[in-house]
Amino acid sequence: MESLMIKDVPKDDRPRERLINHGASHLSNQELLAILLGSGTKEESVMALANRVLMHFEGLKLLNDATIEELTAIKGIGKAKGVLILSAIELGKRMNRYKPVERYVIRSPEDGADYVMEEMRSLHQEHFVVLFLNTKNQIIHRQTIFIGSLNASIVHPREVYREAVKRSAASIIVAHNHPSGDPLSIV
Repeated sequence: MESLMIKDVPKDDRPRERLINHGASHLSNQELLAILLGSGTKEESVMALANRVLMHFEGLKLLNDATIEELTAIKGIGKAKGVLILSAIELGKRMNRYKPVERYVIRSPEDGADYVMEEMRSLHQEHFVVLFLNTKNQIIHRQTIFIGSLNASIVHPREVYREAVKRSAASIIVAHNHPSGDPLSIV
């Protein structure tokens, strides 16, 4: 595939399509870099250019500390492509250093109510809110699933379950407000 221009490669074998169909972890460093580069030159495919860049930097070993000057010294890498590569490297470094923030822990029903109460007390329409919790009862996500009328909020369970599965929630807490001020009003 290296010597072929991307347009000449069968669609399912192109790096971008392989990433979409199989996930990024199934691609080589060369294919991932080719996706970032986007295109090669008139004389060289993007795969060949990606390979040359990797060979120049001994794979990922030295690319991690590359400068814009070093990148743009490679034929086919201009400032735009150099900046894109450096940006991707920096994002990778930041993700590697990322430490998740401490999450709010729910220890009782009151904790759940306290978490949403302040924001929900001044709303003028019914809001159906779901708190998604992990196995340690920490809130991993909060989402307003539905905004209803003055006195009704109709939610299909499928909407709640879809988000719970998407977030890999171990449990959920649902809450809704009563804009009328009457906590006993049920429609």
